[in-house]
Amino acid sequence: MSKLRFAILVLAIGCSGSEVAQAVEQRGACKTDYDKYCAGTLPGGGRVVACLNKQHHQLSDACKQVLASRKKQ
Repeated sequence: MSKLRFAILVLAIGCSGSEVAQAVEQRGACKTDYDKYCAGTLPGGGRVVACLNKQHHQLSDACKQVLASRKKQ
């Protein structure tokens, strides 16, 4: 099982239905970027988000939107 899928599973267990759907959608928006730029980064402690933020100028527009929405929360 990939690290990202494991992280999604753990998140799904800890969240309610609509939160799970939103989290999965957000992860999907950044999956390609994660695979390309952060594949060696272990989930947890904000490490994946930090890695993606370091590559912000190279990310897809969908992933940039997800990261921007996380900052607003």
